Amino acid sequence: MLKPKGEYPRLSDNRVVAPTHTALALNLVTTMDLLRLKSIARLYARGLPADVAWDDLLQEAVTRVLTGKRVKPPDVPMVAFLAGIMRSLRSDHIRRLQHAQPQGTEVLDLGADPERALMAVEELEKVRALFAGDSVVLNIIEGLAEGLTAEQVRTHHGITRKDYDSARKRMRRCLIREGLTCGKN
Repeated sequence: MLKPKGEYPRLSDNRVVAPTHTALALNLVTTMDLLRLKSIARLYARGLPADVAWDDLLQEAVTRVLTGKRVKPPDVPMVAFLAGIMRSLRSDHIRRLQHAQPQGTEVLDLGADPERALMAVEELEKVRALFAGDSVVLNIIEGLAEGLTAEQVRTHHGITRKDYDSARKRMRRCLIREGLTCGKN
């Protein structure tokens, strides 16, 4: 028996989205999509408190979709939709951390311990070696290492948006293939 339209979430253009459609879309997620989501979740979990693991972000994103708290528009790919939810969850955690910190105090950053610093340098060298022949990717890596935004990297190195996006896709595929997406599983 169908439920009345009013009980389902609505999109901005007033279309109704039944939870079963979203659940079916989740069932169609491929193994590669799951690997992408895992990598995205690992990325967004960096810098969050130790009690917030990458799999917590991914699970919470899926839970919000299945419970109807977040409604997937029909024209948005599931991976992009879940990535957006995880980014939002990350922002919420960071906002809570900032509000929990008393005003006028600074967080003391002691930096990484020597072992972790050495591992980070070694990983960065592996990544640079992977892309030794790709100057666009190397420029992006250097820009990201300096803390530049995508727009700043593109402007500084004269890279078009299309070339930047293509290089990021090449980087992502290669890093996933080489298992260098994150230092922990």
